[in-house]
Amino acid sequence: MEFTNNPKLSRPPRGRSLRARWTMFGLVAVLYLLFLLWVKSWWGLVVLPFIFDAYITKKIPWGWWRRSKNAAVRGIMSWVDAIVFALVAVYFVNLYLFQNYQIPSSSLEKSLLVGDFLYVSKLSYGPRVPNTPLSMPLTQHTMPVLGCKSYLDWPHWDYKRVAGTGHVELGDIVVFNFPAGDTVALNHQMEDFYALAYREGRRLYPQPVEMDSLTRTQQRAVYDLYYAAGRKLILSNPQVYGKVITRPVDRRENYVKRCTGLPGDTLQIKGGQLYINGQAVPDPENLQFNYFVQTTGPLIPEGLFRELGISLDDQWLLPNDPDTRAALASLGLDGTDAQGQPAPVYHLPLTRQMHDALAANRKLVSHIVREPAEYGGDVYPLNLYTHWTRDDYGPLWIPKKGETIRLTDDNLPLYERCIRAYEGNTLERRDDGIYINGQKTDRYTFRLDYYWMMGDNRHNSLDSRYWGFVPEDHVVGKPLMVWLSLDKDRGWFDGKIRWDRLFKRVDNL
Repeated sequence: MEFTNNPKLSRPPRGRSLRARWTMFGLVAVLYLLFLLWVKSWWGLVVLPFIFDAYITKKIPWGWWRRSKNAAVRGIMSWVDAIVFALVAVYFVNLYLFQNYQIPSSSLEKSLLVGDFLYVSKLSYGPRVPNTPLSMPLTQHTMPVLGCKSYLDWPHWDYKRVAGTGHVELGDIVVFNFPAGDTVALNHQMEDFYALAYREGRRLYPQPVEMDSLTRTQQRAVYDLYYAAGRKLILSNPQVYGKVITRPVDRRENYVKRCTGLPGDTLQIKGGQLYINGQAVPDPENLQFNYFVQTTGPLIPEGLFRELGISLDDQWLLPNDPDTRAALASLGLDGTDAQGQPAPVYHLPLTRQMHDALAANRKLVSHIVREPAEYGGDVYPLNLYTHWTRDDYGPLWIPKKGETIRLTDDNLPLYERCIRAYEGNTLERRDDGIYINGQKTDRYTFRLDYYWMMGDNRHNSLDSRYWGFVPEDHVVGKPLMVWLSLDKDRGWFDGKIRWDRLFKRVDNL
């Protein structure tokens, strides 16, 4: 067999090249049309002529830089081409398939740990069509370094979720956009703006108010006073609180919690035990509560903390001052050491297993007392006086799509944010009743499903007990697997990588 260097003889036949291009175009076009059918967005058809040109007509010089005689142009543009392709690929993968998520706080410990990196499946509950489609991939709302918005407000698409493989179930760990993150003071981005305004307003009017002695109308007036004063303070002090901005649903902070209530459920917490529709729900294996742990005198050694899995951030040794000693004495923690001095007291989040291990060490630990429920502060809704606490909460009904409720003074504060903020209605209280979209009514039919989300670290989790329901359009996806886990308390040669957690399914942790 002879080989030739004649380029005219070595070039593949034109017919075969054209057939290959038509084959590739057909394959890509079919896959693209199936994608459009899945997401139910026919606007994407405007891209089809460009796909046809890229494979068949080649009128647009897509690869002009490859023919440049300037080596620098070819080198730079090859990198630009690769980066643009990667960003587009990542954009669609993050939107419709999965994204990476890092656990930033201890609200789900010990089920998920600070430093866990997760694959979050968008397919599990069905990916959302983005509200703000023009955005920079791998950013949530802010450009790194530049500090500006990473998305454009226009175009803005309404909520739509395409078909997924399942639905949110009771007990699922769920990633979602923070519902109260629609309004944000930039120097307090991780705080609920409405709770922040209420707290700051109450600080301006420190006189105690006996809420039990007030009517519902008077109680609302007190809340409105606190909120209005706090909001005015925040808006007038951007140097302290930062600029106040609003964010669309898909650009609010990502949170991860466990679903503890489904649409249509009636939820109640009694003594820290969760009840759904009157039935006690088994606790997650690694459920934690805060405890005060008093030793017999010595400090708890670091080795024991490591053995129990208590991080440095959670090792809080209480100060030995008169006010603290008096507060601890009221809880029965007035023990002394061998010299008659007050014995050290720690404030620690503990699972049942950790609690029992410490309680069994009688040479080191003298008393363990659970943190009282009232230490948790104000719970949702702030504008309804209920006597509820984080450990004794409800009962309350979780809204379900298509269900109608009768609105009263006792339940309107629970659902007014759903009606106004999440479902886009105007709502007014007038002397003669409630007006929705200008019409007097005492009933409302919900257009969305809602969920109740709580952390497994029950006393260290700002969750639905503090800011309310999670609408279905805020649900992002379901964590499937921990692909990396780093312990920030350890060095690289001292167990920083938690090897036993790598590539573990979240359901199995």
